[in-house]
Amino acid sequence: MLRYSLPTVLLLATACVPLGTPITDPNAPRGSQQQRPPEYYADKTLRYEDYTYSPDVRSVQCYVATGQNTEIFQPPVVPISQQQPIVLEFDMLGNGSQRLTAKLVHCDVDWKPSVLTDLQFLSEINEFLITDYRTGVNVKVPYYHYRMQVPRVKLSGNYLLVVSSGGGTPVVSRRLLVYENGVEVAMRQGIPVGGQERYTLQQVDFSIGYNGLNLVNPSQEVKVMLRQNFRWDNAKTNLRPTFVRDAERRLDYQYFNFENAFPASSEFRYFDMRSLRTMGAGMAELDPTTSPRTVVLSPEATRNGQSYTQFEDINGQRLFESREYGNGDTNGDYANVTFQLRAPQAAPGPVYVFGALSDWKLQDEFKLTYNTEQQQYTGTALLKQGYYNYYYVVGKAAGAPMTCTSKAATRKPKISTTC
Repeated sequence: MLRYSLPTVLLLATACVPLGTPITDPNAPRGSQQQRPPEYYADKTLRYEDYTYSPDVRSVQCYVATGQNTEIFQPPVVPISQQQPIVLEFDMLGNGSQRLTAKLVHCDVDWKPSVLTDLQFLSEINEFLITDYRTGVNVKVPYYHYRMQVPRVKLSGNYLLVVSSGGGTPVVSRRLLVYENGVEVAMRQGIPVGGQERYTLQQVDFSIGYNGLNLVNPSQEVKVMLRQNFRWDNAKTNLRPTFVRDAERRLDYQYFNFENAFPASSEFRYFDMRSLRTMGAGMAELDPTTSPRTVVLSPEATRNGQSYTQFEDINGQRLFESREYGNGDTNGDYANVTFQLRAPQAAPGPVYVFGALSDWKLQDEFKLTYNTEQQQYTGTALLKQGYYNYYYVVGKAAGAPMTCTSKAATRKPKISTTC
């Protein structure tokens, strides 16, 4: 199922994207601890995006604490009232806890630091010691689980939450959005204008009513960001209205060159690793005697050109859980998970496992290696116990967009609004 956060509207807002983990050698002995390339994490420069700066930081989650079982799927987007707080959780591999602090950075519409001082958007000192942490219980891969509730802010806008180690080096950053309902958004599913694109793309047309605002140049003052499943990697930015209706005080966005269209793709693939004693869906092998434990997923094939098959997915997300002991936060262990993708020939670019498990980025750890004799891609990544959604994607040259290895017929998206 595809859901759209449509659209994020910024009105002259002084209003702040993901990475994660290192490459592993799929040809190394199963169960062995893989060597991480230091160059992946060498640059500790703060990035104003969702990013992980340390190879020891794993399983990052940032969500709105609604009190429901599905709260971890709620993106960190809240109204200025913030009746339900934003929560950040992550694991830090190792046998000892660390002194970690967090701070908020107020950002402008382009996710650059704004000129506001801390006291203009906070009522307290902008340094928060993370004191809520617990050790993993009965696990082969030792770790500490950290959790913090993000403090309330006084102004709406874009914020970057930065967690740093004792020396001030960033270890993880996450984008947060705080909004005020100043406009009215109406939307509908559009039909891509074109030939084959209507079978592979999903288009969303929408309009923005600004009757309650005094705008001099609304086409320039209203900034729109369109996201698919609350992702940042393929967000549509700098969208300009196709029609400005001054008399009705409304902006219409209906494009003809796919500016507001997203690849539909197929349903996400999945595997169930909530148990490390018995094999779940998608698992072909399980060795609980190794350290870390070893899991081999069932070989899969490309779905390119196949008919679309519908089933419920969780939009590329993952859920951490231990079926034996419950409470995946501290009872979930880590395992070396091997992915297998059959292919008669190598793809035109590097192939990756992609989704929330990779922070929606083409990460080195999730890059697969092609074996010509076996006609198969394989790769191994260290993952926490849980239920996972993912795609296989083909990367392009640096800076170019990526394409999914499977395309599907158009299907009606489920849509939700975040403004």
